[in-house]
Amino acid sequence: QFQLLQSGGGLVQPGGSLRLSCTYPGYTVDYYAIGWFRQAPGKEREAVSCITASGKSTNYVDAIQGRITISRDHSKNTVYLQLNELEPEDTGVYYCAAARYNTCSGSVSGYAYWAQGTQVTVDS
Repeated sequence: QFQLLQSGGGLVQPGGSLRLSCTYPGYTVDYYAIGWFRQAPGKEREAVSCITASGKSTNYVDAIQGRITISRDHSKNTVYLQLNELEPEDTGVYYCAAARYNTCSGSVSGYAYWAQGTQVTVDS
């Protein structure tokens, strides 16, 4: 069964950085667009960023524009989300997901496979 695994996340002070990783051990995710979503307490899950198999990226949240970088390492079957200059408003559970096809989408329905999620807390 196709399953994505996440790592990274945790507690960080405002202005700090984190790197989240998303991988599928044993199989390649090279053929899928990979998206990152986040869900703040009491809010709906929202798309943050996405990267296609060829490396084309799309960011979906204006408030985080310029503070994130999505990338992928084909040799490691891993997609990364680098979060910089974190703010308390960035707190939430972050999820990576593989799209149904090699097409990025800002909608939850565009993704077929989801990782377990990881908590990011920005607090002093």
